[in-house]
Amino acid sequence: MSKQMHDTPMLDKLESGPWPSFVTGLKRLAKDEGKPYQDMMVDLLGQLEHSYKTRKGYWKGGTVGVIGYGGGIIPRFSEVAAQYPASKEFHTLRIQPPAGMHYDTKILRQLCDIWEEHGSGLVAFHGQSGDIMFQGATSDKVQDAFNAFNDIGFDLGGAGPAVRTGMSCVGAARCEQSCANEQKVLRTLVNNFLDDMHRPALPYKFKFKVSGCPNDCMNSIERADMAVIGTWRDDMKVDQEEVKSFVAKKGRKYVIDNVITRCPTKALSLNDDDTLAVDNRNCVRCMHCINVMTTALSVGDDKGVTVLMGGKRTLKIGDLMGTVVVPFMKLDLPEDYDRLKEIAENTIDFFAENALEHERTGEMIERIGLVNFLEGIGLAVDPNMVAEPRQSSYVRMDTWDEEAQKWFDRKAEEQRMAVAA
Repeated sequence: MSKQMHDTPMLDKLESGPWPSFVTGLKRLAKDEGKPYQDMMVDLLGQLEHSYKTRKGYWKGGTVGVIGYGGGIIPRFSEVAAQYPASKEFHTLRIQPPAGMHYDTKILRQLCDIWEEHGSGLVAFHGQSGDIMFQGATSDKVQDAFNAFNDIGFDLGGAGPAVRTGMSCVGAARCEQSCANEQKVLRTLVNNFLDDMHRPALPYKFKFKVSGCPNDCMNSIERADMAVIGTWRDDMKVDQEEVKSFVAKKGRKYVIDNVITRCPTKALSLNDDDTLAVDNRNCVRCMHCINVMTTALSVGDDKGVTVLMGGKRTLKIGDLMGTVVVPFMKLDLPEDYDRLKEIAENTIDFFAENALEHERTGEMIERIGLVNFLEGIGLAVDPNMVAEPRQSSYVRMDTWDEEAQKWFDRKAEEQRMAVAA
């Protein structure tokens, strides 16, 4: 016979609002008669109600893992196990999702069946880390659950002071704005650092995120230590007939108010004949006009990626956006991907040797200075590197002529070497 449900008046109130509540899902699992996790979920609801009443959390960490791995499991042991014994252990397995988060229904059913057999049935697609979060396993079931996931091709993600699970957008599979092979970029980076993911040995976490265009649906510029964002360097493509059709449908006032005046660099203007004039030199790839006029405007043909470093949420210092360290690079040939791996390897090696404990890459850069960081990872200072549009962080304006000449000399040397090769 299953355990009796605890009284949960405070949790019940969370179901009374206009939006779906997580409490409803937990109660459904707690009422799954005959399931191995039923009692666990009954006591989990009881402990959660107890936490709401006392305004305290009652989970503590510990050490739980699987053979050969140093991370990927988030241990949770209850401090009120005497009151709620069935939920005394509620560990989470972080499982890496496929690049672009592509699943078919067969795989989804297999994942759910495994977790119903070995865990609580509670799954989150996807956590802030990017992982599939399988929440609620006892210590004796963690290895069995991992083995089952591994048998169908899935692996643990990162946790602790390690390379974390990477994320990429769905990209070219669904989005016409894609400027790069997002899935290949992600797999190239993550597969190269699996040891650093599974065996934590860094000062703190290091995250890769990949977005296929400057819309940056993965929020990589603000959440990733190394962000790779697709972009283009030629002119934006304009179908003037489609522009005219859009203006005829929406009206000139709508286009001026919602497209022209919202360009952050005033690079757009609407001609008298309802065609669009674009000052491509001043376009900063904000994507707003393309997002609004999707049939009339599209990304250019000379596509590649921009690499940024140091994005993070609040920790020792406030939120940081990623800083451009590679303004543009092509990703067409195997050598291009090798270069991307080299940049990542140099960055992680420098981070491992120079960051303080519990310090993110962006905080390290703030502490040691950007020029020192660029020198440490083997990248030359480039005036096209920016911390934000219209602002260069690395070139002092009082010595502009000298710095510009250095850049021109370096570009000329690169051209000579290319011709000689």
